[in-house]
Amino acid sequence: MKFKYSKRFRKQFQKLRASEQKRFWSRLELFIDQPNAKLLHHHVLQGKYAGLHSINIGGDLRALYLEKDDQLILFELIGTHSQLYG
Repeated sequence: MKFKYSKRFRKQFQKLRASEQKRFWSRLELFIDQPNAKLLHHHVLQGKYAGLHSINIGGDLRALYLEKDDQLILFELIGTHSQLYG
């Protein structure tokens, strides 16, 4: 499986603390091994972000992604619940 990151995701990621960035990479490894692990709270979104998927990075931090096909995941956004959902 390949992963890509939108320009907006990369900008948001750079603003995260180093510990949050490290946690993202750790959760990404878990996502690769066990995409439906309970720790990720993986779910498909509706409304404003319909079609995107959300995974829990830890605490209040979420990463939103789009499945382009069976082999490509495009991470679109990363931020706290309030930053993403208002």
